[in-house]
Amino acid sequence: MLLLERDQSVVVLIDIQSRLAPAIDHGRDVENSAAWVLQVALQLDVPIIATEQYPEGLGTTVPVLAELLPEHAVIEKIHFSAFKEEAFRRKVAQLQRKQLILLGTETHVCVLQTAMDLLAAGYQVFLVEDAVGSRDARHKEQALARLQQAGAVIINREMLAFEWLECAGTDTFRQIHQGWIR
Repeated sequence: MLLLERDQSVVVLIDIQSRLAPAIDHGRDVENSAAWVLQVALQLDVPIIATEQYPEGLGTTVPVLAELLPEHAVIEKIHFSAFKEEAFRRKVAQLQRKQLILLGTETHVCVLQTAMDLLAAGYQVFLVEDAVGSRDARHKEQALARLQQAGAVIINREMLAFEWLECAGTDTFRQIHQGWIR
């Protein structure tokens, strides 16, 4: 699998919802990493799609992430795999990009099933390890191992940003890099 290419990427935020988020192991860290990825994607004009699993029961996307989503980015779903939803497949196809970067919860359920279906459909799938989570840390680790065996690439948020940016010394790099220094 190749490096990430900004003009071939789509970020997919899966089900980080208000009633489930508090139960996620290190949930605040997952939300913060997802927010960071969304901010970088917005600065670099990388498309974003978000899903909400049965929002009547699980609530809507947590506010810190919802405020970063472009208009009409959210697709409601009832299937665990977003790819089983016609609206999701249509949106992904319209973007005509081959690299899907997944963030969200739960890693061993909706993230895993979406990733497996995307891989089966011929997409390159990347999971941002610090921006996915499950209620049980072991379930997350098992899902990541299974997905890696299936052909998904496990990355972290800085790998993603540096691959999208490609080089230092640009105004865009300086603007984004300022947020990395702690």
